Amino acid sequence: MSTKDVDSAAQRRTPEPLVERILDVKRIYHEPDVQRFARARQILERSPSAERIEVPSHQAIPGLYGNAGNVEDWVRTKSEVLVLGEKKSLSARRNERSSDWIAPSTSNGCAMACSYCYVPRRKGYANPITVFANIEKILGYLERHAGRQGPKTPNQCDPVDWVYDIGENGDCSVDATVSDNVADLVALFARLPNAKATFATKLVNRGLLDYDPRGGTRVRFSLMPAETSKVVDVRTSRVAERIAAIDDFVDAGYEVHLNFSPVIVHETWLADWSELFEQIAEGTSERTKAQLAAEIIFLTHNEGLHEVNLGWHPKGEDLLWRPDLQQQKTSESGQLNVRYKTPWKARWVDQLVELLAEKLPTCRVRYAF
Repeated sequence: MSTKDVDSAAQRRTPEPLVERILDVKRIYHEPDVQRFARARQILERSPSAERIEVPSHQAIPGLYGNAGNVEDWVRTKSEVLVLGEKKSLSARRNERSSDWIAPSTSNGCAMACSYCYVPRRKGYANPITVFANIEKILGYLERHAGRQGPKTPNQCDPVDWVYDIGENGDCSVDATVSDNVADLVALFARLPNAKATFATKLVNRGLLDYDPRGGTRVRFSLMPAETSKVVDVRTSRVAERIAAIDDFVDAGYEVHLNFSPVIVHETWLADWSELFEQIAEGTSERTKAQLAAEIIFLTHNEGLHEVNLGWHPKGEDLLWRPDLQQQKTSESGQLNVRYKTPWKARWVDQLVELLAEKLPTCRVRYAF
């Protein structure tokens, strides 16, 4: 075999990293006159061959949102469609779980397709990435908001800084492949004296290692046992790859926490989590382990999303939809959710927290429910 043939064979055996193939943008829906924003022009220039379709609003796109037929193209839509608009209403919302505040969104939607994700419930059968181009206005709002905060009373979010979640409705690691919005946010919080950004992610984007966060951004790597992740974490980085990246992000100046979410109960779930905790302990440095903290969130599922998922990924519902273990609860918005039965869940939460303390004793639990 020639050297050229060997090189070609090696390339075939080494798949392109997910971060480089997660998007193949073919259509961009955009609001009128969005190109007045430099960020919009940047995004459009990165996909010069994409079809451009003007729409009155990023929130109402006929044929995209609310179209039940889109369930057949669930993953293709996430890969091939972008929406580009302006974030007109800016506000920071109190949270006090993953953060003190939920920052105004610079995007929503995601190119990944986790079958338990709550965002599709709001958008109706499709939730490709919507990017907001007026980033300067959002950055200015956040800087002024942080400047108005008084001294921080230590809480489980952080003992020193006011924490702002910048990725509530998407994944910033994916967003960073679309535009410089995430880079601008990381740079902002690197210089704010009293505030810290945070986001959860299931994608290893090593491009973020080139930023200079200076401790001002907390990345929360979302983890669950690998075999479960293979079923429900669709189009995400492998769990082993996420664990392998943790030390590198700490070394690059990020604070790194862990997001054990969602915890999905099945016949071997506790043994699987024990193995995951051991993998984290063995795969991270002492420096990393000393700064670890975790949030633990058991699964909440939704009847409407269950019906949608049956149309594109029914295998995942074998894990997510367990009437024998779950009870119904109507949400504040009137949707029918299912959660694990209260007496059992309380015991399971305690079991998982105790197991984490045994296997990864330096990792404190910020909250668990």
